[in-house]
Amino acid sequence: MNAQLRPALVIFALLSVVTGLAYPLMVTGIAQATMPDQANGSLISDQGKTVGSSLIGQNFSEPQYFWGRPSATGPMAYNGNGSSGANLGPTNPALLDAIKARVEALKKAHPGQAGSIPVDLVTASASGLDPHISIAAAQYQLERVSAVRKLSSDKVSKLLVENTEGRQFGVFGEPRVNVLKLNIALDQQYPLAK
Repeated sequence: MNAQLRPALVIFALLSVVTGLAYPLMVTGIAQATMPDQANGSLISDQGKTVGSSLIGQNFSEPQYFWGRPSATGPMAYNGNGSSGANLGPTNPALLDAIKARVEALKKAHPGQAGSIPVDLVTASASGLDPHISIAAAQYQLERVSAVRKLSSDKVSKLLVENTEGRQFGVFGEPRVNVLKLNIALDQQYPLAK
């Protein structure tokens, strides 16, 4: 038995050191050297204070801000620890009721808006934490944000264009807007009177 126990313990200790210490340290070192922003959570700062991550949506509900996609995390919205989809099928009455309620809330917040509501304003993403909205979703909210901030829609539209991210690697996905970055830019360039 001793003949089998000693090699097993040696292999266990060796693999523990390699997979538990050496490999994680190597990966962390490479990540810090090649992409430190992403390795540290893609954090966003505003006036020296960390306000969020460019990878996780935030809950904006005030009319002076652009709103992001609905969150599917529970029990608290936009909870990074609870990332998951709603797992409701397209014919599930709970999903249909939630979408109807979101549509009504958006129509109430945008009474003069004609046309259909962009789907990303009424449905959650697969993770429930998507920080981006489509350009159409941002444009849908443009008049509301402009009116509340008492700005011309041209000024807010220009800011929206400046904060539009292109396709990943110029090929993948659609152009999109990071809601947190756009709202920070709004506050920096056009702060609300207090």
